[in-house]
Amino acid sequence: MADRISNVSIQCTGNSARSVIAESILSSDEELAKALQEASLPIDDLLQSGGTFFRFTDDKGEPAGFGGIELHGKSALLRSITVPQGMQKSGYGTAITRSLLRYAEMAGAESGYLLTMGAAPFFNKLGFKTIAKSEAPPEILATPQASGLCPSTATMMVRSVSL
Repeated sequence: MADRISNVSIQCTGNSARSVIAESILSSDEELAKALQEASLPIDDLLQSGGTFFRFTDDKGEPAGFGGIELHGKSALLRSITVPQGMQKSGYGTAITRSLLRYAEMAGAESGYLLTMGAAPFFNKLGFKTIAKSEAPPEILATPQASGLCPSTATMMVRSVSL
């Protein structure tokens, strides 16, 4: 399911009343891969991922970042969340994360999981709690991110997808 696209339009507001609009993109999108590489996020599984990826823009149509989500029953894995360097710390990361959580909820998920190397304080502010990897459900642990792409030192986090 490498290059699937969902017709999804999500608009969500984050900190500082930042609003983002999500556009579904292919997992093979070159801008996505470039942005993830620049953010030191894994790209090795993009073409094999069953996830849905989005390009986010602000209310003026300017690029605000990327994000993805993989649905696994009642669990969702948020992944590939990145905001351009010059736009960080202005609420776009919050708006993107909230958009992905809303998408997961609309798709029937109850819990959102993610792995991070350095953004745990940011995600804590959004209600994510650190858990031991062994506490994640088997379907999340079986993802390429949890089973090897992310270093063993990555922090596993979870929260309800309900906003």
